[in-house]
Amino acid sequence: MTYNKTILVTGAAGYIGSHICVELLAEKYQVIAVDNLCNSSVRAIQRVEQISQCALPFYAIDIRDGKTLDELLQKHHIDAVIHCAGLKIMSESVAQPLRYFQNNVAGTATLLETMAQHNIKTVIFSSSAAVYGTPTAVPIAESAPLLANNPYSHSKLMVEQLLADMTLADPAWAIGVLRYFNPVGAHDSGLIGETSHPQSNNLMPSIVRVASGQQSSLPIFGDDYPTADGTGVRDYIHVMDVANAHVAALAHLLQNTNDDARNFTLNLGTGQGHSVLDIVRTFEITCGQSVPYYIESRRSSDTAACYADASQAAALLNWSAKKGLAEMCADHWRWHVQNPNGYL
Repeated sequence: MTYNKTILVTGAAGYIGSHICVELLAEKYQVIAVDNLCNSSVRAIQRVEQISQCALPFYAIDIRDGKTLDELLQKHHIDAVIHCAGLKIMSESVAQPLRYFQNNVAGTATLLETMAQHNIKTVIFSSSAAVYGTPTAVPIAESAPLLANNPYSHSKLMVEQLLADMTLADPAWAIGVLRYFNPVGAHDSGLIGETSHPQSNNLMPSIVRVASGQQSSLPIFGDDYPTADGTGVRDYIHVMDVANAHVAALAHLLQNTNDDARNFTLNLGTGQGHSVLDIVRTFEITCGQSVPYYIESRRSSDTAACYADASQAAALLNWSAKKGLAEMCADHWRWHVQNPNGYL
């Protein structure tokens, strides 16, 4: 049984991390939460406690601070780590590459080094479909060429390489790498969700800003792609499906001693693409809100279609995304209506 295992979650106050904590607590894991709060709020931890009706020990620690991490790992017996801490805004990474490499790559190296000192060798890493860059074919399988094309995606790919090198150096490591496509939605309580960052132009947060009157209209970048309606096609996945995948991956790593099953890289997506206009129309119908938009020229880094082949996750973890586009829209909107300024 895994219910008595203690899991350290880094980046626990963030969008993905907070939802993972809810699911871990629901499965009766002991959870220790760590976050440096540079782009998140301790209120997310308090809301997780509210949803879960149990305490979530929280430490405001930066994973680059090896000394404080060491003290934490001396204090708590940790069985595995789910590593979500990191900066994630592509445009910001282009402007601040050193900050991204320092946080995402050097921070992970410090975390792994400290884990090794305490003989903690089971870790799940939050990676990204951004490592595929502009895909050469869709759906994208895990074996597709890795074409990271900005400092954010480079940092994710460098951490993946670091983890691969760790397993070569020491086969005792059990490592799951999960490449997310486009997480959206929120917990159905509306208590936790994604705080929209002003520099981020991710589609769903932009849509809800327009629908709520915080932004006048939605820019759509390109309507001349070779897709059904000319707008870009992406794979959107509900954040609770992402969280459930982490719980399934964790159970797999903790229960399997077979070397072949102890290291894997998996896509997390629905395996289905939706165009920008699909999302806008579904949101308008589901949420009863108008989303005015205008067409801009294509962005140089964008591609016509990008969606996952998620069959390996289904085969290895018996996991697949369950929530559809309407539910993603409804849950993201509920969170925004209840928290128009995020956790502020």
